[in-house]
Amino acid sequence: MVIDMNEAQVRTVEQVRQVLEGTQELQFEAAGDDEGRYGWIEAVLRRLGYRQLGRADRGAVLAYLQRFSGYSRAQVTRLVSRWTAGKPLVKNYRAAEHAFARRYTAADVALLAEVDRAMGTLSGPATACVLRRQRDVFGDARFERLGSISVAHLYNLRASGGYREQRVVLTKTRGNRAAAIGVRKAPAPDGRPGFIRIDSVHQGDLDGIKGLYHINAVDCVTQWEVVASVQTIAENHLLPVIEQMLEQFPFEILGFHADNGSEYVNHRVAKMLEKLRIEFTRSRPRRSNDNGLAETKNGAVVRKIFGYEHIHQRHAGRFNTFCVEYLNPFLNFHRPCLFATEVADAKKPGRIKKVYQAKNAMTPLDKLTSLPEAHKFLRAGVTLKDLHDLATALSDVRAAEELNEARAELFRRVPARA
Repeated sequence: MVIDMNEAQVRTVEQVRQVLEGTQELQFEAAGDDEGRYGWIEAVLRRLGYRQLGRADRGAVLAYLQRFSGYSRAQVTRLVSRWTAGKPLVKNYRAAEHAFARRYTAADVALLAEVDRAMGTLSGPATACVLRRQRDVFGDARFERLGSISVAHLYNLRASGGYREQRVVLTKTRGNRAAAIGVRKAPAPDGRPGFIRIDSVHQGDLDGIKGLYHINAVDCVTQWEVVASVQTIAENHLLPVIEQMLEQFPFEILGFHADNGSEYVNHRVAKMLEKLRIEFTRSRPRRSNDNGLAETKNGAVVRKIFGYEHIHQRHAGRFNTFCVEYLNPFLNFHRPCLFATEVADAKKPGRIKKVYQAKNAMTPLDKLTSLPEAHKFLRAGVTLKDLHDLATALSDVRAAEELNEARAELFRRVPARA
């Protein structure tokens, strides 16, 4: 810093106070260099006889130095302390000689952003599972480092400036009424696939015109998910779609659980389920978790894919085709889910709590395969090998990219307000 010669006229603490109060003017020319500032600070301290000043006067000098040096109060105090101890005011820091090696490169951060963009920013454990599968299952060499990333460090990369420069993300749902059909209880799968929870998602109203509906069905054990779109939730539209959805599950359906909406709790649905020998259960009062799995997927999947804008009922057929051809295969073959591990609660003896661990993130197909004697639950004509062949035909990220391309094309052909 270069100080104009007018500053040299400040030779007493009283003049310092006048400058601080604005009754005396000074002219400074700042030329930004630390060594120049240090020299100026040293000159001021020597000129004002800082070592012989009392506490109040020292405070005024420190305020003076802070105002005109551009340093913080803490930095000025450190420099003055160093000077009073007889040490020279010089820069005594330098760049670290042994900085930590950077393991994940800018290319890795860009690749993570690409995966999150394609997959819709899954949770940390689920994303780590995708990265690991890209490296180990699909042999993608780009994921050599990211395939081993910890969940904690994955969030660090997401918080980095390089990641935020490339990416930026949203989410909501609904309730209903009752009738004396079905048993009021939570599903009890006992580790068996085939007990599904189902819910409806309305795609908005516009000027009094109802939008189409999405129907979301999720298996309790494997989280195998089937989404369909329908014009209305009237019986003539809904029943054929429900039958098609049940046929898309690779295993036999043993239980059907809904909330208390009249679209499900009616005699025609009950008759259809009875014909298929499927247990019909519905949610209990004040037990929000009874259908919590389906409602969670409404936000994490359906709303993320389709949003909240009104979509006219006449487009239901196109959206249903999109679900069958792109969305449902992606959800079950390529999108990892978190599965809970039950552990004893150390703080409350006798109580069991659910813990979600990164190692337990897997796709619904992987979860189905991991079940003891999984083949016994499959429908006739369906094998685990056939399912795995379908799953490995595309990598997880490529399947996500195809899904996004198909979705973009769908919305281009079907404007949200048309």
